[in-house]
Amino acid sequence: MKINMHTFHDELSGIIDKLYDTQGANIEKAGEICGEAIEKGGVIQVFGSGHSIGFGLEMRNKAGSLYPIHQLLMNDFVKMGYTTLEDFKDMNNIFERRKGVAERLFKIYNIGPEDVFIIISNSGINGVVIDIAIEAKKAGHKIIVVTSWQHTNSEKSRHASGKKLYEFADVVIDNCGPTGDALMPTDKIEKVASISSITGVIIGQTIELAACEKLKADGYELPVRRLEDSEENIAFNRRMEEKYEGRLNNEY
Repeated sequence: MKINMHTFHDELSGIIDKLYDTQGANIEKAGEICGEAIEKGGVIQVFGSGHSIGFGLEMRNKAGSLYPIHQLLMNDFVKMGYTTLEDFKDMNNIFERRKGVAERLFKIYNIGPEDVFIIISNSGINGVVIDIAIEAKKAGHKIIVVTSWQHTNSEKSRHASGKKLYEFADVVIDNCGPTGDALMPTDKIEKVASISSITGVIIGQTIELAACEKLKADGYELPVRRLEDSEENIAFNRRMEEKYEGRLNNEY
């Protein structure tokens, strides 16, 4: 197989078609859960470590995105003064692998009882994402997991419980990516062109769309950030900001 943009397009298009064909019902269910949470005054809490933080960044803080989306970010420990940058970057004691870090992360935010969690991990086997799921489950929150079904079933869990992330989910969405994430084979052992970020963006946007379908069907005002091209839209955005004040991170 040649490695070029055309062969990548063909392979990626097939995976996107598979995503819609096999995961559509799960995405709609996830959207319904998110819509129900919003109707009850809840917020969508999004967590992913490593490159998976991009999933949450693409869901929030831009015109056309839902307002009640908050992202749990590991670097908030530094930003909010809970640890130093030096401690956070200590490669001899990896911060996100420390005992109790997920529990501490929960405590620095205003997480409400009606909130729902979207947790993203391509492998679904590492400690911090599973710890976040455990904390969310203990508090009674519904959990939506986005993972690679192929990848998570190819490796053993690295968590002390022996469990994998999907085992804590109310809904599991397969990003339909391969083990290792990269899609295109080279003439060597390695592959190139990762796809989980691409399918992740599609999943995140379609969850928001499905949530809006639920809200609209129930006659609930859509809390969607508007393009500030009129006084009416500016006023609407300010009202939404006041409604969710103290519950969202409004910076990237």
